[in-house]
Amino acid sequence: MRTITRPLQRTTQLKPADVEAQWFHVDATDRVVGRLAAQIATVLMGKHKPTYTPHVDTGDFVVVTNVEKVRFSGKKWEQKKYAWVTGYTRQRTIVAADRLEKKPELILQEAVRRMLPKNKLAYAMLTKLKLYAGAEHPHQAQQPTELDPNTIR
Repeated sequence: MRTITRPLQRTTQLKPADVEAQWFHVDATDRVVGRLAAQIATVLMGKHKPTYTPHVDTGDFVVVTNVEKVRFSGKKWEQKKYAWVTGYTRQRTIVAADRLEKKPELILQEAVRRMLPKNKLAYAMLTKLKLYAGAEHPHQAQQPTELDPNTIR
């Protein structure tokens, strides 16, 4: 009887010291909020890398500009409501169109935050997200590369 020997396949488990984060830039002009948030969340978690480790923050930094030019599909500008608790006996709500006027960064930040895992690691991932309403950002020294939305699934 012949025995066949096969090479062992090893799973890599990264340690926090082994992670090297990259910087990516995304232009949010005319991008749908949900699809953009899903792609950004994938990069923040590090799932786009072959060395993804669930219990380690293997994600990269993402700089998003032109956040005020994102769009929703359908009638979500009038129908979508954001709610929060003030500490008093009622809940405050705001329509998405009003939030775009006041704080456009919060629309994309909330969408990305809700797509991240619900644990302590998500806070570290969310701090790697940099959102700016205009076309300029102060992260030129990090030399962010353009993130192609078609490569991230």
